[in-house]
Amino acid sequence: MTETPPMERLKMHTPDLTDANIAKLAALFPGCVTERRTDDGTITKGIDFDLLRQELTDHVIEGPQERYRLDWPGKREALLAANAPIAKTLRPCPGESVAFDTTRNLFIEGDNLDALKLLQETYLNKVKMIYIDPPYNTGREFIYDDDFAEDADDYLLRSGQASDAGTRLVANTEANGRYHSDWLSMMYPRLRLARSLLRDDGVLFISIDDNEVGNLRRLCDEVFGETNFVATIIWQKVYSPKPSASWFSVDHDYVLVYARNKGEWQPQPLPRTAEMDARYKNPDNDPRGPWKPADMSARNRYDAGVYPITCPSGRKLDGPPTGRYWAIDEKSFKSLDKDKRIWWGQEGDNIPAVKIFLSEVSGGRTPQTLWFYEEVGHTQDAKKTLLKYVPFQHTENVLNSVKPVELIQRMLQLAGPADEEAIILDFFSGSATTAHAVLKQNAEDGGKRRFIGVQIAEPLPVPEPNMASIFEMGTTRIRNVLKELEEQAEGTLTATATNASLGFRVLKVDSSNMKDVYYRPDEATPALLGGHVDNIKDDRNDEDLLFQVLLDWGVDLSLPIAKETIRGKPVYFVDTNALAACFAAGIDEDFVKELAGRKPLRAVFRDAGYGSDDVKINVEQIFRQLSPGTEVKTL
Repeated sequence: MTETPPMERLKMHTPDLTDANIAKLAALFPGCVTERRTDDGTITKGIDFDLLRQELTDHVIEGPQERYRLDWPGKREALLAANAPIAKTLRPCPGESVAFDTTRNLFIEGDNLDALKLLQETYLNKVKMIYIDPPYNTGREFIYDDDFAEDADDYLLRSGQASDAGTRLVANTEANGRYHSDWLSMMYPRLRLARSLLRDDGVLFISIDDNEVGNLRRLCDEVFGETNFVATIIWQKVYSPKPSASWFSVDHDYVLVYARNKGEWQPQPLPRTAEMDARYKNPDNDPRGPWKPADMSARNRYDAGVYPITCPSGRKLDGPPTGRYWAIDEKSFKSLDKDKRIWWGQEGDNIPAVKIFLSEVSGGRTPQTLWFYEEVGHTQDAKKTLLKYVPFQHTENVLNSVKPVELIQRMLQLAGPADEEAIILDFFSGSATTAHAVLKQNAEDGGKRRFIGVQIAEPLPVPEPNMASIFEMGTTRIRNVLKELEEQAEGTLTATATNASLGFRVLKVDSSNMKDVYYRPDEATPALLGGHVDNIKDDRNDEDLLFQVLLDWGVDLSLPIAKETIRGKPVYFVDTNALAACFAAGIDEDFVKELAGRKPLRAVFRDAGYGSDDVKINVEQIFRQLSPGTEVKTL
């Protein structure tokens, strides 16, 4: 007889608003939730108000207190770097792109801290998966500029880490007193910005080795919340030991897995292997097909799982094996036996086992935390793949840290279903392994994934004839991958590789398109205040301005772009009618009326482009009459 559960009692008190408020703050600022000791010595959850204040201000706040947390010199400055605004933009480079107007993939050249800030408004909560392979902090240099006014070369010179000729002088060796601190300060703001880009059901994978895995785990616990830690994966990266190793031959790297919200993300089951299916046999010719026996006993106590059994041979079993219990009750057991789902062995006197039929098992397998190179590749595979697609003349340029395409494909399989239009971000793009994996996985399963890769303009160790930087190495690789995919499709784009998935749009981080004087009131002149001076820098073109508008308006940077001519003036249409932009001079009311007749969702013009002050004044009125749903702005 089933026991009736006790009736739920009334709380008889008002809600605990403190706990509710802590929960709300934890959702907004997970890094501000910590542990503290109360007056009676109890350890309880609380808010780090110093960090919370730092989140809400634009300058460094002092005020350390004793608490459980990860801390290092420069942490507050790193937090400030994450929150500080920048006056930069992304400039399109159609000549370096493939299928610029139609592709949904992006390659961004520039410091990834700048790029992540520029992507915030457009891709907030829109990225399904992030994979990064950051510098491992092995004593070699890693250069990521957190001074927003400089490019990488200027930063190296200013900080004394490079000569005038560009030769690096300083590496981040263990002799550096800030060895771990510098690495943490580099990673902290980038992870914070990355988290905000992830969807609620998004997931982050990070490759790392023993040098920083402990610090990275604690850092991610702070940024994502330790409850969103999913797993530490061990990847077998080599297939043979290294005789030159001083202590142990290191055979593995780690992959840390964090969900944006662990309650919203579950890994997809992996495809079943032929080896798994081969375990199913059919020795008794069961018409339901191949099956395998499963132990009918279990260790967990189950009072209904203690009863005697008589085998078909007449052998009597007083009960389950010592220390175990039958996993099913007696009534269920008899029902299964009647349905011939119990296996007694060829002689009919074995301990009973339940038959699990291949036709009834799920279509996939549960992912495990140990990934062998036979399934996901090793470092030598990765280098061979890179050499296949990039024509190096100098072996010094082959990256030692390159990852196998199959390794990233495994993550893509786990991240979400193939038919989902998922954005995959890698902001340490390197040789573009992630982009390669996205294209390859889409071709294999008909997926709709698209990638965003970000890589700093770091020069190659030795100049190559057709590429000067690691960024160009990555784009060279993907160009050749795309050629191969088209050749495999015999020159046609099949259902497994659409126009949108083949190609990439190159964007580069640069200073704002707007003249600096517009940000400095003390340098304003009467002509400027009168609106008679163009506010756009002289070296910027219409495409530059279009992408500035896309960024400012939060429009997807990978939407298709078409260029048309209306009354002799070029007009850019983004995603058919999502945005119409005209930056030409001499705009008159007839042009505005014709454009308004197209009823775009948004329309933008250059401030100095109006033919007269009257036109500038009447633009909004014209749209209000002909296309009231259009949002109109001036650049």
